[in-house]
Amino acid sequence: MRRTNPFRRLRLLAAAACLAWAGVASAQELRVGVRAGPEAIDPAYMALGNHAAAVKNMFDTLVWVDDKLQVEPGLAVSWRPINDTTWEFKLREGVKFHDGSPFTAADVKFSIERVPGAAGPDGGLTLYTRTIAGVDVVDDHTIRIRTHGSHAALPQDMTRMFIVSARIGDAKTADFNSGRAAIGTGPFRFVSWTPRGDLVVERVPGHWRGDAAWSRVTLVEISNDAARVAGLLSGRVDFVNYVPVSDINRLKRDRNIAVFQGESIYTFILYPDMREDMSVPAMRMITDKQGNTLPRNPFLDPRVREALSLAIDRQGIVQSVFEGYATPAAQLMPNYMFGADPNAPPLPHDPARARALLAEAGFPNGFRFPLYCSSDRLPGDGATCQALGQLFARIGLEVQVNAQPRTIFFPARTRGDYPITMAGWGTLTGEAGYALSGFVHCKRPGGRLGPFNASHYCNEELDKIIAEALGTLDEEKRRALFQKAQAMAVADRGQIPIVTLPTVWAGKSNLTWTPRADEDTLPYFIRPRS
Repeated sequence: MRRTNPFRRLRLLAAAACLAWAGVASAQELRVGVRAGPEAIDPAYMALGNHAAAVKNMFDTLVWVDDKLQVEPGLAVSWRPINDTTWEFKLREGVKFHDGSPFTAADVKFSIERVPGAAGPDGGLTLYTRTIAGVDVVDDHTIRIRTHGSHAALPQDMTRMFIVSARIGDAKTADFNSGRAAIGTGPFRFVSWTPRGDLVVERVPGHWRGDAAWSRVTLVEISNDAARVAGLLSGRVDFVNYVPVSDINRLKRDRNIAVFQGESIYTFILYPDMREDMSVPAMRMITDKQGNTLPRNPFLDPRVREALSLAIDRQGIVQSVFEGYATPAAQLMPNYMFGADPNAPPLPHDPARARALLAEAGFPNGFRFPLYCSSDRLPGDGATCQALGQLFARIGLEVQVNAQPRTIFFPARTRGDYPITMAGWGTLTGEAGYALSGFVHCKRPGGRLGPFNASHYCNEELDKIIAEALGTLDEEKRRALFQKAQAMAVADRGQIPIVTLPTVWAGKSNLTWTPRADEDTLPYFIRPRS
């Protein structure tokens, strides 16, 4: 009689159990609680990170970035500059849209060219197409993108270029929201969406990355942080993003919960409006302590802007708002990014000097203004706004803090309705040019740069350095130019950095997840633990 090795039997049983679990997992549904879902289903509609993270379920990008923001093939398998103003992209073959039609170069051309007309309140994906002069189809799987001058970071820009089917024609936002035009090549296909509610998607078999582990995924928008954590603990959802810092240690002690921490790309930044015309309604909100409109905009004075920066106790905000998990910001993006200074000196906190500067600028008694910020986009946005109001009061400024839902805040901010704002900025490409060309460069009529310049800040010398850096193909020269530009921007305080946020997810203990620097919560990469 043949004997069975007991250890071999245990190994076989363990392997069988793993296979059985894998089979069950592949048929499972996953429910993910997110602080903010999409603003629409059209991927070109908004540039906000929460929007991009949601539509990535259904739409692939031309170029992909990994969890460390390093570029890698997406729908394009390779790319190269063929001259100073032309990039050639080779496209992935054999990819199908959700309706079964083949993905070709014509879809890339269509997707890029529809961006301006599809842009929503924040300008949508126009930031990523600002340098594109034209798109040429070479063959079904080769495309050439011509740029206005040399543009070294075009591949990074294409990491946010979502590809839709050219067959949707002149489809509008409503057609995407209903699902009629929501035809992508992503790992999941659209099922349904309720604004401020649930986005439901289902697995697409045979995706070029491999099949997702989940047959059905529901993104459940739960904007209240405590309610989102409660949803995880109660089993309403399996995974959540933006865990509030007050709950991190408690969740770490729960054996049924896994906590995942990583570096964030988001920095809270203060944007003082520098328009000269004090007849503009927003600028009339800046008054003396008696409520009289000021004859000139105080934020135009560099001494006032320096006073604002000196008033900010960044370490204090890290401790009081984020319980030590955030990082005081010394520049407009995290230190690890390309073009950032890895050794940027900390920005000082000196209320006495701030008060002296206000007096030198002609405001010994301070002045009054409303400060606006979002309340439900990123962790701690409302609390940080309140902290700023208190810190500015200590140097003699009277501030009315207005923390608003993002659906109100961002459209009004884009219209120029506010005299000073605070918002989070994430350098999604991992390169300084994204921030510098996005909100530091002057926004001029008909210009391609500065689409998110909410400060109406202009510095011609700085603009020249930014433009030179964007057109420099040599990496070390480009890095040095970006560092120079960023140092100038921080010194001029057209935008004032505050803190860089922490990024924390949590899920059931039988799930695994690798934190992403861009903070995108992507169910495809949430896997059952083997």
